[in-house]
Amino acid sequence: MTKHQIEVITSVERRRRWSREEKERLVAATFMPEARVSEMARTAGIHVSQLFRWRKELCQISGPSVPQLIPVEIVEPPSSPAEPPVSRPRKRASIVTIELGRGRRLRVESDVDPEALGRISDVLERR
Repeated sequence: MTKHQIEVITSVERRRRWSREEKERLVAATFMPEARVSEMARTAGIHVSQLFRWRKELCQISGPSVPQLIPVEIVEPPSSPAEPPVSRPRKRASIVTIELGRGRRLRVESDVDPEALGRISDVLERR
C-alpha cells in the first residue's frame, strides 16, 4: 500500500498563505540548471501560472518610478524689426519621442509649436 501526504484545511479560509521566504525558495529553485517549473509547481501543490507570477513579482529590477527629466527652457529667437524675416527652405524635420511614463510615448516633429506641445503635455499629465 502506498502512502500519500494529504493537507487538511480546517479553517474557513480555503487558500494557502505562502510566506515570502517560501516564495523566494521556490522561485530561486526555478533558476537552477535543468529545473522544470511545471514539476516544481506540481510538487509544491500550486498552478504553474502562480509560480511564474511569483517569479515576475520577485525578480523585478527596481528602478526609478519617475523618469529622470532634464529642465528645458524654450526661448523666442531675437527678432529685429528693421530686417525682414529671411525665408529659408524648410529643413527636413526630425521626429522627437517624449517618454511620458507608464509606457506612454508622445512623438512629434522637431519643429512643433512649443505652445501647442505645452497644452498637449498638460492634458496628458492629468490622465
